[in-house]
Amino acid sequence: MGKVAIGVDVGGTSVKLGLLDLDGKLLDQWEIHTRTEDSGTHILPDIAQSIQARIRDKGLEPADIIGTGIGLPGPVSEDGMVYKAVNLGWQREFNVAEELSGLLGGMKVRAGNDANVAALGEAWQGAGRGHKEMVMVTLGTGIGGGVIHDGRIVTGANGAAGEIGHICIRPDDTRKCNCGNRGCFELYGSATGIARLAEEELASSEDESVLRNGRASAKAVWDAVKEGDPLAIRVAEKFGYYLGFGLSIIAGVLNPELFVLGGGVSKAGEVIIPYIRKNLDKYVFHACNAEIVLAKLGNNAGIIGAAKLVID
Repeated sequence: MGKVAIGVDVGGTSVKLGLLDLDGKLLDQWEIHTRTEDSGTHILPDIAQSIQARIRDKGLEPADIIGTGIGLPGPVSEDGMVYKAVNLGWQREFNVAEELSGLLGGMKVRAGNDANVAALGEAWQGAGRGHKEMVMVTLGTGIGGGVIHDGRIVTGANGAAGEIGHICIRPDDTRKCNCGNRGCFELYGSATGIARLAEEELASSEDESVLRNGRASAKAVWDAVKEGDPLAIRVAEKFGYYLGFGLSIIAGVLNPELFVLGGGVSKAGEVIIPYIRKNLDKYVFHACNAEIVLAKLGNNAGIIGAAKLVID
């Protein structure tokens, strides 16, 4: 098998793990349950036990493993300090890299924020391959982000760089985001935001629409757009305005070569891009415009990016 790295992607429900060679080929992958009870005290020991069991099963020696990279849903500093991870039950600040390394008998461990790590995976082996300046935008329940500069993750002072979902793009709005602020980007450009925009459009119009036949989820909106539903298209136009406008702000600060769109909303496919593209073109400073592409690695981006942390 040769030298390998281990990638770990920790979510609130499951932990995805993988063995990769040094060229980024995924050799093996598996999952374990995330035990968030008891303030998340079982999570790292469970990960360590699972890794050690897989190493034994594969007949690997310690010298064969160059290290383990781990992505986590919360701010993580470059040296592995986690500044709380509420979804995992972690209310304390601690060095997750040092703790997991100890559980793995001193193995090299590096840690990062999950969105940043997924961005690194896409930059290394996915849609951003060959590009050094990239921003990944994950469009799910909220909006996450990961910034890649010169091929490496930008972590920021407290590991919170790339929290683009909480850029304020509607300071006049009275609705609160889960972060406690108002007017956040993710209130309008996420899957939840699309559903809200659809509900508002349905309430303010009596137009016929397939969206009146059930719950107006983000998927339902994009399916209706593909069918040419006029009301759904109006929702898509509003979504495209907010997302394009938000990306123009990010582009003006970071000047990336491309934006890589991932997360559940991106599964609608290429249909979403023209709605975003025309608004990015409209609002961005001309020298900062960027390509928009869909992510390629899906759920494996986090595993691949985590392994890259220790391969570098």
